[in-house]
Amino acid sequence: MQSNTSVLKNQNYNDFSKSGIVRELAEHNFIFIDSSDFLTLINSGKFAQQDIADFQASWNDLKPDTYMADGGKYRLRRHATLSASPRGGAVVVEKHQPHYQTTDYNHLNGGIERHFEPVLPETIANPVMQSILQVSSQTFGALEPEHSWHIEMHQFRIEAKKTAGKPTPEGIHRDGVDFVAMVLINRHNIEGGETTIVDRDGHHLAQFTLTAPFDAALVNDLHVAHGVSPISALNENEPGLRDVLVVTFRRK
Repeated sequence: MQSNTSVLKNQNYNDFSKSGIVRELAEHNFIFIDSSDFLTLINSGKFAQQDIADFQASWNDLKPDTYMADGGKYRLRRHATLSASPRGGAVVVEKHQPHYQTTDYNHLNGGIERHFEPVLPETIANPVMQSILQVSSQTFGALEPEHSWHIEMHQFRIEAKKTAGKPTPEGIHRDGVDFVAMVLINRHNIEGGETTIVDRDGHHLAQFTLTAPFDAALVNDLHVAHGVSPISALNENEPGLRDVLVVTFRRK
């Protein structure tokens, strides 16, 4: 693993607070947070093990992504639109809307409105999800305190069966937003899935792999691009999967 990730590894978590994340993200434009630190950050007694189990299980009810221009059948997802007020304000659910990216940011699947099944209300209401949204709003709100936010939430499952699955089929890219939070939910019977971070000029900044549930990465999408390498099944007779939550924040 490369990059500023060692900043988190080399300090006592009791001394590591949300303000530490804000400083690191402001300085480096990305940050990796391992699962134990991330769970400590988002929990604070707000949820129980059953909440975590229910949250992870919600990825078993995603629907096929029918908009894959490469013809791939390896991606399932759900989508939701939300908003937040400035300075870490509460996150609220908005009317369900299509997802849209220009071809400048997604040359493969961009340029059209994509209508996905909504994230289920009980998934949004789960205390784990609520905590992730709250911490994201507080973190990104601290970096840009004057702005309200348009938020999109994506539940992704990438499958690896007889052929590889592509977490980012468009390659290394920017999402066309301000900030992105990526949280690994589950990883089973796969190899690959390495995240690469580059700056706006394409210079390599870091590579790391989200391996444990609730490993997380936060990126400033205005300044860095990211991509994830394909995954393949370790045991070809058993499906592999990579479940990820992606939450994007764009200034209104």
